Amino acid sequence: MPRDSFVHLHLHTEYSLLDGAIRMRELMKKAAEYEMPAVAVTDHGNLFGAIEFYQEATNAGIKPIIGCEAYVAPRSHKEKASSMRDAAYHFTLLAESEIGYRNLVKLITTAHLDGFHYRPRIDKELLAQHSAGLIGLSGCLASEVNSAIQGNNIDKAKQAAVEYRDILGSKNFFIEMHDHGIEEQHQCNRVLPAIAKDLGVGLVAANDVHFLRRDDHDAHDVMLCIGTGKMVQDESRMRYAPELYFKSPAEMRDLFKDFPKAIDNTLAIGERCEVTIEFGRSKYPEYSVPSGQAREEYLRDLCYTGLEERYGERAQSDQQLRDRLAYELGVLEKTGFVSYILIVWDFIHFAKGRGIPVGPGRGSAAGSIVAYALGITDIDPLQYGLLFERFLNPERVSPPDIDVDFCEARRGEVLEYVRQKYGERRVAQIITFGKLKAKSVVRDVGRVMGLPYRDADRIARMIPNELNITLDSAAEKNPELKRAIAAEPQTKQLFEYAKTLEGISRNAGVHAAGVVIADRDLSDYIPLCRDVKGNDVISQYAMGPLNDLGLLKMDFLGLKTLTVIEDTLALIHQREPEFSMKSIPLYDTAAFALYNRGETTGLFQMESGGMTNLSKQFEVKKLDDIIALIALYRPGPMELIPEYVKAKKGVTPIKYLHPLLEEICADTYGVMIYQEQVMAAASKLAGYSLAQADLLRRAMGKKDKKTMAKERTSFIEGCARTNKIPEKKANAIFDLLEKFAGYGFNKSHSAAYGVISYQTAYLKAHYPVEFMAGLLSNEINNTDKISVFVGECKRMGISILPPDINKSALKFIPEETVAAVHDRLRDANGAHRAPLQENAIRYGLAAIKNVGESAMQMSIEERERAGD
Repeated sequence: MPRDSFVHLHLHTEYSLLDGAIRMRELMKKAAEYEMPAVAVTDHGNLFGAIEFYQEATNAGIKPIIGCEAYVAPRSHKEKASSMRDAAYHFTLLAESEIGYRNLVKLITTAHLDGFHYRPRIDKELLAQHSAGLIGLSGCLASEVNSAIQGNNIDKAKQAAVEYRDILGSKNFFIEMHDHGIEEQHQCNRVLPAIAKDLGVGLVAANDVHFLRRDDHDAHDVMLCIGTGKMVQDESRMRYAPELYFKSPAEMRDLFKDFPKAIDNTLAIGERCEVTIEFGRSKYPEYSVPSGQAREEYLRDLCYTGLEERYGERAQSDQQLRDRLAYELGVLEKTGFVSYILIVWDFIHFAKGRGIPVGPGRGSAAGSIVAYALGITDIDPLQYGLLFERFLNPERVSPPDIDVDFCEARRGEVLEYVRQKYGERRVAQIITFGKLKAKSVVRDVGRVMGLPYRDADRIARMIPNELNITLDSAAEKNPELKRAIAAEPQTKQLFEYAKTLEGISRNAGVHAAGVVIADRDLSDYIPLCRDVKGNDVISQYAMGPLNDLGLLKMDFLGLKTLTVIEDTLALIHQREPEFSMKSIPLYDTAAFALYNRGETTGLFQMESGGMTNLSKQFEVKKLDDIIALIALYRPGPMELIPEYVKAKKGVTPIKYLHPLLEEICADTYGVMIYQEQVMAAASKLAGYSLAQADLLRRAMGKKDKKTMAKERTSFIEGCARTNKIPEKKANAIFDLLEKFAGYGFNKSHSAAYGVISYQTAYLKAHYPVEFMAGLLSNEINNTDKISVFVGECKRMGISILPPDINKSALKFIPEETVAAVHDRLRDANGAHRAPLQENAIRYGLAAIKNVGESAMQMSIEERERAGD
């Protein structure tokens, strides 16, 4: 390493939530600017950003030193203290090797799962158990050593240092010095060199970095106020010195010119630290199959049995069907994802066996006939022209991604089953990080600056309502905002602070759906923590890093619509026990009419004003129209809507650049709205395999010019070779595919969600009372939604009866009128009872504000006992 350089060994990024203000990529740019050979990240008590840091540093050619500013309990990590100040000391830990990294992961996991009291804490006994491969620095002013010095107890300080030295070894423990111009630090720095000398350990200089540039201090100060709930003008609040920035080697050498060895030791530690993290190797659990059977054989047996259940005699006679299944099984075996498919099949099989509603499919998995045969999905990929390669590409082996929708109310049962099946320590939910986004950061900054709410809110409202819009982009798009920034000094200051903090992590939460499963204790691979309530175990790494590390990541989504359907069916079954969603026709004019009249309240994916208007334009006549609706109403594909609607209605003629495109695009009136159509076109016209066609589609979506020039040549040659298409025409077709590849939507996902939407329409058309009662019951705490649904009931001619302690249930329920009872009695001998057309819905007691649900439940139970 360069002898005149320096390595920062104590640094806080944005993952020291609302305490550090450094973004990883900007950190690497600064380190590269200073030609630093290495840099450490030591966030407070966590490893949230470790993988992102490692990847960014490696890509920048800078050695990453993974560390953590740990919290060490004065005694046992399980022993509680009277205050936060007394709960723990700070101590800097760095991973020197892979063993050290694994030990750091174990320590930080234990701190969160077993030692959390104000802070996630370890103790010296734990540190001794997991000390191998770790380097320790004595820490900042809040460390045990420095706290004793500030209390004028030098012997206690020395004793603490001795204990750390004896745990880690004299070559692995260093006395850490800071100098931010603070008197307490000067007090410590007058003593620390002597302690280091007496103990035979090294000195090391650090800067406790919290922000990147000196100029960032004020914005960082504002961020501290956001985190602590204080006002900037509050004189008594916590403040950091302006010196806690990412200083250059020259600045650090000058600051510690009296201790050159303390600077040189940072380089020596940088040389010693060598951690290599392995990415990509599968850490999936192996699914246990009956003894004597290989997993591949077990999967095949399940699939061929399922194929016969799905297709009957056709499963034996249709060679295309059998070939498709054999091909998919072969790819799964070749790519090593047999266990993965069996794991998914197992928990879906469990859910369906328990009567837990499962969605018909989600994402690209609906393109797999294996998934359909196993009952993972309920969408026939052959019927809808869905492609397996969109799900799993044998020429680009990356983990398949099966996301599953479960009934929202019972998702937890499936998660608990998975925990019990694979082990509590091998399953966790996944962390996610809330960010300081454009509108929220403006309001937060305005609040701590002491601005009246209306003033900050006025600026926030000037920011366009666009997903992930930046403040710079907002100022460009809204001239009024630009003028306010230029004309109002206070607004300009607010905006500058907000821009500095924009995008920084604000808080950690639990991903709504993500679950990670491993083949062994997760803490052998990743650090863990608990959710904000201290209950569920979650990963400290987010979705992206988990995937990169080769861990099995799945989305167990709770879909409220499935719960609505389930509740509706329960009400229908009170009159028609034999009714099943499996038996409903897929062509029902009454259901389609709801879309065409714009009566889409309660219809899945169709409730927004834009969707309602589009459904009226569409003239829905078949399920495929609903699938197309869902695909088109997205950013990007929306641009195709006018062209599609005109062609569908015959206003403009449908033209095809080549006859083979008609076969692919006839159902969508010449417009490519699905990614699968782009793939099919490349396959049919240019002779690509579907796997190659998927790679082409992905490349087109990235719009890389060099890659596109190469792909264009291959495509033109393929068109000439396969179909003798002239170069000019092939170029035009390539341009067409490139355009639509950027817009196209995954048909597998659209088809699955189209089916759910149609199911809700069918129920609303044929069982309106039960369906509306189901909708109301699932928004029982949302007064705005209840108001909308009550209005829809009135429009439909369904009366809403007031709550009645003698008649109401907790949920909304149908209640027959006298006329309806007579209708049902007259029809009692028929095979199919009349729907409750002349009915009302009785208001649910749980929807009454300020009345306890448990009290209502007791009243209902008492009423039922009295009735008995």
